[in-house]
Amino acid sequence: MVERDLAAISSIFKAYDVRGTVPDQIDAPLVERIGAAFAAFVATDPQTQGTVLVARDMRPSGVDLVAAFSRGVMSQGMDVVDLGLASTDLLFFAAGRFAAPGAMLTASHNPAQYNGIKLCLAGARPIGEDTGLAEIRDLTVAGVAPADHAGTLSSRDVLDDFAAHVHSFVDVDALKPLHIVADTANGMGGLVVPAVFEGLPFEVEIMYGELDGTFPNHPADPIQPENLRDLQARVLETGADIGLAFDGDADRVFLVDDRGELVSGSLTTAIVAAEMLEKNPGATILHNLICSKAVPEVIRERGGTPVRTRVGHSLIKAVMADTGAAFGGEHSGHYYFRDNYRADSGIIAALVVLEALSTAGAPLSELRRPYERYAASGEINTEVHDTGAVIEAVAVRFADADQDRLDGLTVDMGDWWFNLRPSNTEPLLRLNLEAPNPETCAAHVEDVRTLIAEADAAGAETARASP
Repeated sequence: MVERDLAAISSIFKAYDVRGTVPDQIDAPLVERIGAAFAAFVATDPQTQGTVLVARDMRPSGVDLVAAFSRGVMSQGMDVVDLGLASTDLLFFAAGRFAAPGAMLTASHNPAQYNGIKLCLAGARPIGEDTGLAEIRDLTVAGVAPADHAGTLSSRDVLDDFAAHVHSFVDVDALKPLHIVADTANGMGGLVVPAVFEGLPFEVEIMYGELDGTFPNHPADPIQPENLRDLQARVLETGADIGLAFDGDADRVFLVDDRGELVSGSLTTAIVAAEMLEKNPGATILHNLICSKAVPEVIRERGGTPVRTRVGHSLIKAVMADTGAAFGGEHSGHYYFRDNYRADSGIIAALVVLEALSTAGAPLSELRRPYERYAASGEINTEVHDTGAVIEAVAVRFADADQDRLDGLTVDMGDWWFNLRPSNTEPLLRLNLEAPNPETCAAHVEDVRTLIAEADAAGAETARASP
């Protein structure tokens, strides 16, 4: 029995997963309770057949935590199949292929002292705060009595099956002998990338391929430009056709072109969307509301139907199920495929881009240009006292503009737009802004950030004056 109060446990249950520092926030006894709670929750799902899949990333704490989670599951009479070291998209693939719920022990891109758990139902159906994670949290707090018999533990290697599945998204015979540099940041890409690219006509160099959850070279967070500098330099040094940067659990990817320039998540979404519409004419394609306006423009130009969504994998997977969309992309480097059980996969997206490069007969620096139509700010985070009050104050200042509240506040001024939304876990506002050119973008960013600062200061002053 772990003596932790509700607030302490609630703090590690985020919107889409469980995550915290080891051992002060997350330790083996607590994870064992979470495993039992997860088993009790999925047992009520008619698609659960008595087996739970588990896997882990390369973090040192993962060995003990995956064993503890497995004990919790088995205490409920359910069997555990341990997939060993894996990427998150491999775990989701297995949950889809074998129609079993799954748990991935990972903290994704977070620093070494973190660990966590990503969960899914049988068929890789998502679990988020509104689709089961809150109930699992409450069961964890309450504790679940053991069943009258324990489940069994076995292991299974599905890496080759996963590689073959990834290959199914492209015409392997159309691939050309491209030179690829992949920075796997000592994360799970070091296991998955070589397995997927084996037998394909690529010259592949892996940077930081050793599985090391202490991240001795740089953080495994490719959305931060500073973590891509080594990759950019190596692409230029070797004359590579493309650079691929994976995060810690290797479910996200960011690209570097042949000139060493970064390719945004929005731009990659547009490229992959165009390719998916070649294979699925007239399909529905999803994009989150942070993506560039170029994304829905490209989708329409290629004969598809764009659907704008909120940010977050559980939300996007639900919309994908409702609409039958063939593909969905996020600015953050998550790319979802209907034929991948609606789960996201960085390596599938990378291979689709490599097929596009192979057939285009042009370098990525040229292939990207038709899709690159606007200048974006990137995500700018600002700490404020009251995120809701600041958003409302900014909305008032743009009262005459087109606005929507799909996710935070989106203001569309015609030739430029921005989205302002609160963080799920911190007192931060996240600003994303897009304009016709970098100069205009920078000017509007300065204006909106000034409004945020003024609204925050006014709100703080009002709070101080209140009795």
